[in-house]
Amino acid sequence: MLQALELAAMGRGAVEPNPMVGAVIVRDGAVLGEGFHHRFGGPHAEVEAIADARRAGHNLAGATMYVTLEPCCHYGKTPPCTQAVIASGVTRVVVAMQDPDERVSGQGLAELRSAGIEVVAGVQEQSAWRLLGAYIKLRTKRRPWVICKWAQSLDGKIAPASRQSKWITGELARARAHQLRSQCQGVCVGVGTVLADDPLLTNRSGAGRQPTRLVLDARLRTPSESQLLRTAGEVPLIVATGPGASPAQADAIQRAGGEVLRLNEQAGELDLGQLLDELGRRQWTRLLVEGGQAVLRSFLRQQLADELAIFIAPCMIGSDGLSVMDWLHAEQMSQALRLPLAETERLGPDLLLRFRLDVISRDTWDARDEEICD
Repeated sequence: MLQALELAAMGRGAVEPNPMVGAVIVRDGAVLGEGFHHRFGGPHAEVEAIADARRAGHNLAGATMYVTLEPCCHYGKTPPCTQAVIASGVTRVVVAMQDPDERVSGQGLAELRSAGIEVVAGVQEQSAWRLLGAYIKLRTKRRPWVICKWAQSLDGKIAPASRQSKWITGELARARAHQLRSQCQGVCVGVGTVLADDPLLTNRSGAGRQPTRLVLDARLRTPSESQLLRTAGEVPLIVATGPGASPAQADAIQRAGGEVLRLNEQAGELDLGQLLDELGRRQWTRLLVEGGQAVLRSFLRQQLADELAIFIAPCMIGSDGLSVMDWLHAEQMSQALRLPLAETERLGPDLLLRFRLDVISRDTWDARDEEICD
């Protein structure tokens, strides 16, 4: 199953909104075939593994299939995987976790059992849940997985007081950030970042998907000469704005090839919950929030982030620098927000730390849960 999970992860960024799935077929301790879901609309992992075994000339009678997610039992872009598994001749299927998709949700396992196949479920279930966090959120909460990403100095500053932030990190870290973009359906910034940096927000890693650019711009201040609008006909651009934004400015954005998405406002800010609901309707699986300071703060303070990706550079900026987390005030160490570290990665002189926030309670985010903080 661990081998199947490793295979599944190879589909990250290419299969969404489908789940990453891997499968390995074994008999008498020997691997007969393996596969994973390569791309959205392509064959699923079970079909790939069966085809791999057959290319090698194997008869699958009496074999066991290890698969990281319950096989689907409905028609979508491809036929049901349950029928392919039943027809293959395998007699035992070991599954990491049940599919939260309401079209499957236990029905695939039931169909396999009805066909006389032995089914074992729950092997490496926690590992599968960690891998499929974004897919599970989309299927159960109808919202994308939100990754808040920023680069900072050792003393926690994202820029000096002048707001000039190019570059805190080195080339390897910046290349890794582009790889993160390639794994997400969209990358989000506020209009302040557009005005200050005129970013392109494209994936320039040379591989993977090109994410939709998303700008939070309540008053439609995105300049017509910005790189985003000048390339809106080539790479998708959504400008999310408030109900009072200028119709003339909205028309100009649409003529340039961009989409204007009108949102309600709450306490003077765009309704981010409404935004995530809309992106969920569009089947976005991951949203990468890159800044600036105000946008990152908003997602964090409203507890809408599922993951942090923090690039740390070995430099100091000092007390006048800008910080993402300076809104959080802990008067005692028992009130400190302690985050579960999911992954570390060395990138030349820099370090990438990734934290999973989906396991943190609301009270912890409010810095009041002393038991967890202790």
